[in-house]
Parts: sequence; structure tokens; C-alpha cells
Amino acid sequence: MKAFTILEIKYFMSQLLLKDTFDHFRLLEMTLTTNVTYTIDGQLHPDFYDAGEAELLKARDESHIFWKEVRPFCLSLIKGKHTPLYFKIVFQLGKEETRQFLTKNNLSLRADDIFGLYLNCQFDGNHLTCVTGTSLRYFTLDKTVDYAWDDKITRFFQTHNIIFESV
Repeated sequence: MKAFTILEIKYFMSQLLLKDTFDHFRLLEMTLTTNVTYTIDGQLHPDFYDAGEAELLKARDESHIFWKEVRPFCLSLIKGKHTPLYFKIVFQLGKEETRQFLTKNNLSLRADDIFGLYLNCQFDGNHLTCVTGTSLRYFTLDKTVDYAWDDKITRFFQTHNIIFESV
């Protein structure tokens, strides 16, 4: 687990809401407080879709929506002249991306061994902090996955010119 204090919040918010920077992440949940508090559960409901679309969801074996699919709605809630009072967003790397991550980092785990690779972003009205997290299906003292995930998010921020300070 690694914590990052985001130093240029306005730039980060631009990357989050106006660009496709975070679009490949799954949204697990979001809580946003502006004039009221909104809670978004990113859980997909296959029953909402027609039979063909529902089959595609099942074939992808994903349970949560991509950020890119909910980003315009979130932007509509946040945009305006007032800064949100608070938000918390929990992102997760999708299953296919998790497989690629494991392969690229030469990790011996299978994607099914991992509940999730997470990025938690929290804004308290003044400070924005992002924290990485991993969850495995079994206990291990081996922190190789954690270190690789921390490194991936560090490089992700650097690639997208997100200026941070490690906490």
C-alpha cells in the first residue's frame, strides 16, 4: 500500500473528469458531497440489459462499470463554480488488465487469486489523497504484488504528469 498526496488538484480533476486517463479502471463505488451527497455503486445489473448485451457482460466476467461509462454523469454532478465538499472514489483494475499486469510483472499468481487491485481517491475539500491497495484470495507474506501495483500507479501518475508527494 502506498499513499500519494496530489499536489495539483485542479490538474488531477481535469485528468479524472475531462480526459480518458482513468477510463480503463472499473468504478467500485463513489461518494460525492456537493449541495447533497450522492452515492454511486458501480455494480452492473445484467437484468437491465437486453439478452445480447447481458451475454456480453457475462462473457467479460466483469461485475462493475468502467469509469468511462459513468464519467460524464460524474462530471455533470461536479462541474460548476463550487468545489465539492468531499468525494471518495474506489477504482479497481479490470480482470483482463489484471491478467496483463501479472504477466508483465512476471508474477506467479493467477488473476483468479486476486480479488482486486485498487486505487482509492479521497478529497476532503482541501486535500486529495490516493492510496493503492491489493486484495488476495489467500494470506501470504509475499508483498511482490503490492510492490508491483504501487510501482504501476507511481508510473501511471508520472506518465500522466500528475504531481504527487508520497506520504
